Amino acid sequence: MATAPFRIGLQVPSFNFPGVAPDELLDALTGIAKTAESSGFDSLWVMDHLNQIPGVGPMDHWMLEGNTALAALAARTSTLNLGLMVGGVTYRNPALMAKITTTIDVLSGGRAVLGIGAAWFEAEHRAFGYEFPPLGERFERLEDALRIARAMFVEEQATVIGTHHSVESILNRPRPIRGDIPIMVGGSGERKTLPLVAQYADASNVFGDVEKVRHLVGVLEGHCENVGRDSAEITKTKLGTLALATTHEEAQAKLAPLREHGVSEERIAGFAIAGDPDGVAEQVAAHLDAGLDGLVVNMPDVHDLETVALAGEVLAEAIGGARAKA
Repeated sequence: MATAPFRIGLQVPSFNFPGVAPDELLDALTGIAKTAESSGFDSLWVMDHLNQIPGVGPMDHWMLEGNTALAALAARTSTLNLGLMVGGVTYRNPALMAKITTTIDVLSGGRAVLGIGAAWFEAEHRAFGYEFPPLGERFERLEDALRIARAMFVEEQATVIGTHHSVESILNRPRPIRGDIPIMVGGSGERKTLPLVAQYADASNVFGDVEKVRHLVGVLEGHCENVGRDSAEITKTKLGTLALATTHEEAQAKLAPLREHGVSEERIAGFAIAGDPDGVAEQVAAHLDAGLDGLVVNMPDVHDLETVALAGEVLAEAIGGARAKA
């Protein structure tokens, strides 16, 4: 298994920035990534979607293909780990996905992460002509992909016989820079997703408020016991939305676009971390106390580089300080 060298992640789920034209997007993303890199973030993530998704923005908003965006940012950054949050297993042959991730790893000097999950957005599959198998089959395909990817990352010439996908004497040259690539499985499913995390993954990314996170960490620990694995080997993170401002009221106002897109207050409470720096630090501490090792956040004002820099500093102090005391 690979070590998952990330605790403080920035996800960029939207590419419609104020005053930025399509031919200016790379420079805008580079500014975000470099600011994140210099302020404390250790990883940068983009979604694996082909249209914008409900809850983030209108469907006709811009969307970049994730791996291509990561490859471009690999050339413009130096230390950030780079991954999809998370890749849909239905969108690519799993051996091709492993090859793409290895390519990003090689070209970034060893900074790629394979983020992967069972996929969920049926309308997007239909629009782009992808099959959308039943849930049980998607998880079978996910297990195939996890087995194939790990074998391609670490074996000289791998053969894997899966339920839906197999590889025979496959070569993956050049090999990953670190000899392996961390695998993150995204999702909170207790009966299918977390058992796969326990058996195959280096990192887990879940959703929910503090008490939900505490419960899911306990469930994951139980699955690790079942397969004879120390759960401490798995980096545990949550994906949330960070609204950071000088006052709590200003931070809450930054969540207004989510409400305008129909996201309920209950759901916002489940994933949002909002407040001034001290308030955010307290909320981060509560998540760490619930069993997380780190956080991956998106920000409604990610185009504001001063706020990105402040977020990196606040999260680095809160998470780094907690690790130092442990």
